Amino acid sequence: MKKVSNIFINSIPILIMIGLIPFVPNDYVLTLLYIAIITTALFIKRTKNDFMVLIFGFLIITFMEFLFTSTGVETFTRTSLLWSMPVWLPFLWAYGFVAIKRSIEILNN
Repeated sequence: MKKVSNIFINSIPILIMIGLIPFVPNDYVLTLLYIAIITTALFIKRTKNDFMVLIFGFLIITFMEFLFTSTGVETFTRTSLLWSMPVWLPFLWAYGFVAIKRSIEILNN
């Protein structure tokens, strides 16, 4: 049960970020809020390679989302980044990579 609660705690920043989407219509303001949430979350707890995983997730997901949107497989109504996706999306996914890494570490311990 402790593992489940630790995984949930690591997911709270993501839940907050997702919850903000309908309430913050400006993509750039939402991006700044995401950066603040990610910075706060990493300040509260940072484990080995979190920053590297964050950067890796940001770069990979930006490229992959661009591919998906350029083929028409996926579309967004908010297209402030590369005319195809919201600018905040790679930040959300990047922290998602960190949460997934931490969840795997929790499950392996």
